[in-house]
Amino acid sequence: MYLIVVGAGDIGTPLVDLATAGGNEVVVIERDEERAERASRQYDCLVINDDATSKETLQDAGAERADALISTTDQDATNIMVCLLAQELSIPNIVSVVHNPEHMSVFEQIGVNTMQNPQSLIAEYLYRAVSRPSVVDFMHIGEEAEVFEISVGSDAPIAGRTLREADEADLIGGQTLIVAIERDGEGTPITPRGNTRIEAGDLLTVYSGSGVTPELTDVFGHAGDGE
Repeated sequence: MYLIVVGAGDIGTPLVDLATAGGNEVVVIERDEERAERASRQYDCLVINDDATSKETLQDAGAERADALISTTDQDATNIMVCLLAQELSIPNIVSVVHNPEHMSVFEQIGVNTMQNPQSLIAEYLYRAVSRPSVVDFMHIGEEAEVFEISVGSDAPIAGRTLREADEADLIGGQTLIVAIERDGEGTPITPRGNTRIEAGDLLTVYSGSGVTPELTDVFGHAGDGE
């Protein structure tokens, strides 16, 4: 890809690292002279020390042939302006970091793909690590629903039951769906069916329409988790 990255700060720098390592042609726009100079020394890419809220700067960066633009500055107003200019220049894929959740709707209205401030995401993962240690990984879907990974404890009510039996015992069902099972380090996850038996030690990928709750983690043998 031909990729324009706006900002060479805490978010933009590792992004440039990934993009250049992946063999993409990358152009970085950074207004701060020191950051721009550091990026130009560190990465094999064009670095433009200028203001990305100027259409001329984006044109100098090769907007007419760019496959995507990612705006990573620490100011939502700057990111919005950059994205609007990128749309005007017909860049096909535009993505931006959003720092203030209240501004998310603005980015959605102008049709920009967004990512929540990574620092907030890291904070949430750290909090989850202590408040819900049984949850290995998770992803929000909408307001309440979550997809998460959780191990099955040896004394879990669901252990030793098939999915059909677990449903009949009201352990799962309704808004809860077991999507995949990883067992004994096998390379290919098991796609669960009604007669698939859950075993202690399984790592489950679970969808829950109501998110991770104490009642749900109890089913997998983690009493009190999720509170």
